[in-house]
Amino acid sequence: MKFLIKLLFLITFIFSITVHSNELIKLDKAPIDLNDHASLQRGARNFINYCLNCHSANYMRYNRLTDIGLSENLIKDNLLFTAEKVGEPMKIAMTQKDAKAWFGAMPPDLSVEVRARGADWVYGYLRGYYRDPSRPTGWNNTVYEKTAMPHILWKLQGDQKLNPERQTLELTKPGSLTAKEYDTFVGDLVNYLAYMSEPSKIKRLNMGYYVLIFLGVLLFLAVKLKKEFWKDIK
Repeated sequence: MKFLIKLLFLITFIFSITVHSNELIKLDKAPIDLNDHASLQRGARNFINYCLNCHSANYMRYNRLTDIGLSENLIKDNLLFTAEKVGEPMKIAMTQKDAKAWFGAMPPDLSVEVRARGADWVYGYLRGYYRDPSRPTGWNNTVYEKTAMPHILWKLQGDQKLNPERQTLELTKPGSLTAKEYDTFVGDLVNYLAYMSEPSKIKRLNMGYYVLIFLGVLLFLAVKLKKEFWKDIK
């Protein structure tokens, strides 16, 4: 009994900490639309060009990009940088030994990052970098404080500083993209990460609709059959 009380207290405590920490972070809604193939294609390009150098996606194969409207020839000519065949996973050349020497730890695999943290979190994280001279990389983040990851997209976004009084970010040096263009760039990237975390989601949802319709028809027939069977029995 005492064990159950302690366990219940621990669960309540952890839940309260999680809720409190989430309330401190105001996350914008990520523009997720898994039916927008143009956005997913741009996101795949952004991911492979900017993220796949350090972050692997070992649970995603290049040939799944055909599901978002890309042909195998387009994949081979423009996106197949870390493999020889389109059937191979999105791996990286960096070894764990090199990653530990350069970064202190292996960068996380991004195959299911959106499912683990949520699309809004990743969207806010990639837009939440600001200059911080006290950090080893020179960058910090409003969503993930003291992040070890440098701001690899800073040339696109530019430099931001944190206003400690208002807890807002202010652009001090523009990048090659406007604020709106950068948000679109990150939105496409996060949209692709959401797709990559569950490539069969659309097909699964569509199949679910057919299953519900079938069960509805089956229920209707079962009710009719029951009434017909019991109509002469008093």
